[in-house]
Amino acid sequence: MTSPSGDGWQPDQYARFKAEREQPFYDLLNLVEPVLGGRVVDLGCGTGALTVALHTKTLADETIGLDRSEAMLQQSAQHAGSGIRFVRGDIAEFDGFGGSGLDVVFANASIQWVPDHASLFPRLAATLSPGGQLAVQMPANEDHPSHAVARQVAQESPHAEALGGFVYRHSIESAEWYAEQLARLGFVDQHVRLQVYLHRLPGPEDVIEWVKGSLLTGYRDRMSAADYEAFLADYREQLLSVLPDERPFLYPFKRLLLWGRMG
Repeated sequence: MTSPSGDGWQPDQYARFKAEREQPFYDLLNLVEPVLGGRVVDLGCGTGALTVALHTKTLADETIGLDRSEAMLQQSAQHAGSGIRFVRGDIAEFDGFGGSGLDVVFANASIQWVPDHASLFPRLAATLSPGGQLAVQMPANEDHPSHAVARQVAQESPHAEALGGFVYRHSIESAEWYAEQLARLGFVDQHVRLQVYLHRLPGPEDVIEWVKGSLLTGYRDRMSAADYEAFLADYREQLLSVLPDERPFLYPFKRLLLWGRMG
């Protein structure tokens, strides 16, 4: 759940669609097998509430939640204790706290912010003990207007100048790529799937509220408050012009769910 610029998260905004955002977490968690007495890491742990569910399901002796957002970690502190602790850190630099030996590396809606998965996945695999599990869930909705329009607006003046030419794209490969990557890294068992979650929102304007809590943080963190408000106004106008005015509004959201166990 960590944004690209580190500490731009607004936990309350992110939590506006709490139930919808949590369902993929539980679907991913259902793929993970218990590791009684083991060590688990939750990469991009956010507020820590779901880290507790991860710790309970895995029966781990120790679960460490890692996030780079101070705002999120301030909320996660209330969940620390009983084998759970939280640390501030960058997934892009994660090395298993100095070596291998982890039983589960779990990353729910976090590593899409990290570039170069061809390098990232071998590093994550290297932190696992024999029989260790890697579980990852990533949004894969780049082709939906909610994401495509943001890229379009970011390339228009004056927003392109305010962003210094930055256009955000999640670092996502195809489902087939991840299946091949897991096999090459020594995961003898794997489960890779693309799943569509159909969200029923009150209206099309609620799509904007959805992405304000996730995708648009990549733009907000790189702009002044005034520039971001101008960007958001143009984004709203263009997005609502292409979305059907239906109530309730059906918002299909694709996600990749990956699980593998090392040999």
